[in-house]
Amino acid sequence: MDQEHIAEPADDGDGAGRRRFLAIATGAATAAGIGAVAGCANGSGDDAGRRADGKNGAPAPDGKPSAAGGTGFDVKAENARPGHADWAVTKAGPARAVEGFADRVSVLPGESFGLYVSTTAPRFTVSAYRMGWYGGARARLVWRSEALPGVRQPEHTVDPDTRMVRTRWARTTTVETKDWPEGSYLLRLDAQGGEGGQRFVPVTVRSAATAGRTVVVNAVATWQAYNRWGGYGSYDGPGGGFASRSLSVSFDRPYEYDDGAGLFLVYEAPLIALAERLGIPLAYATTTDVAREKRLLEGAAAVLSLGHDEYWSPEQRAHFTAARDAGTNIAILGANCCFRRIRLEASELGPDRTLVCYKSSYAQDPGFKRGHPATVDFRSAPGADPESSLLGVIYDGYPVDAPYVVTNPGHWLFEGTGAKAGDRFEHLVGVEYDKVNTGFATPRPIEILAHSPVVCEGRPSHQDTAYYTVPSGAGVFATGTMRWVEALDATGDGRSGRNHGLDARSGALTTRVTENLLRVFAAGPAGRSHPAQDNVKAVYGSS
Repeated sequence: MDQEHIAEPADDGDGAGRRRFLAIATGAATAAGIGAVAGCANGSGDDAGRRADGKNGAPAPDGKPSAAGGTGFDVKAENARPGHADWAVTKAGPARAVEGFADRVSVLPGESFGLYVSTTAPRFTVSAYRMGWYGGARARLVWRSEALPGVRQPEHTVDPDTRMVRTRWARTTTVETKDWPEGSYLLRLDAQGGEGGQRFVPVTVRSAATAGRTVVVNAVATWQAYNRWGGYGSYDGPGGGFASRSLSVSFDRPYEYDDGAGLFLVYEAPLIALAERLGIPLAYATTTDVAREKRLLEGAAAVLSLGHDEYWSPEQRAHFTAARDAGTNIAILGANCCFRRIRLEASELGPDRTLVCYKSSYAQDPGFKRGHPATVDFRSAPGADPESSLLGVIYDGYPVDAPYVVTNPGHWLFEGTGAKAGDRFEHLVGVEYDKVNTGFATPRPIEILAHSPVVCEGRPSHQDTAYYTVPSGAGVFATGTMRWVEALDATGDGRSGRNHGLDARSGALTTRVTENLLRVFAAGPAGRSHPAQDNVKAVYGSS
């Protein structure tokens, strides 16, 4: 395999069409109004009900809070508590009826954060739902505020140099997280009066320690890069062209997609539900936390990159790599992972709240001129460092919609699936995909489990699911498709078109493989009990 068979990134020619693929990737719920996608580019102690302002509020409806913090967090006990299936946004209301953001992407249990809300309603409430399994309810109401006064905040501005959307909203309230268990949360804002409306604000209650646990990493940098609230994101501006994109984007604004949930509901929530149902020891963090805290992953059994985790800082990548080399297993449950190199800078509200990614315009970046790494694709000069050296696979193209083809059914990850060589699972490969390409740095031994033919705008290629092991004993698994986490929720025959036509067969396959993966990875360095058996030559006919 050589690099000439890999198309070059096409950012400058079709950035808006290529990367605003959410209409294809997540469906209309998250991408209403997005235009057509084009291109096959290779680039891609007090009561738990304390009110937000510190006054007495309505307590959580199911009694005592569960333990939180450190190694005392018990996933099984937490998920044995009653869930609340009414967590979803069902009445979004008009645009801008109510929306908000938190001034921290994550907090430790017991810490507080500021909530910034704009609404046309005279008042609103905040309900904090911890996302998990909960007998299938998928969430538990941990806290709810009393009614808070509603205010319409000032209009945003756009920085003339970077086209970054800025809000200078006043803090609405301070939310205390005392007795909130670790985990991924969606705060639901419910407007009362006026035209009504509901929106989400995501926040993570992160773990102080991860030793012995499987770490779920919320991909907040990627959520923000795709966020077009205010008309601008990392791919385009109001005119739809790549040249009008933001060179920096701010966390100081609401998320546009999925009623404010960002990319969480499609690419992360199904995996979290599965992992919590299994009851394995879990820890929670965000990509920002991993980048900032050098020792956060120390001693972790495994670390999970979820369904869409494209934007990484060099620090995040270094810390993932160090964890692998110390024996921590890594699972890459999407595609196009670790592709864009970013830099995190402060905003007016705090550190690490500005995401800088100039892409092909890196030479204009003041940070690059000061000596920071270029915020280009990891595989691109200057400082090229292809993502395959960590992932085992490398991003190969977009858009595709193809069957997933099992190649190595005897592998331990397929145990209990009943899969046979050549079995096909329709629509499971998409919308972006990865492959093993030894023309780039590729850890060995690496084992290909699925080798699926694709044709990406006339270019024949393959998608690969792969597993490799390293001397530390760590195992690294990569699905090679962006639809893996979404498929965990697939049911029926696929004819409804929901979940991109994925059916119950795909749901059953991905669920069982992921269960096998999580159980083995939670037990310690997987390579010691399940060393990879290199089969690249057998699959590709060359080494």
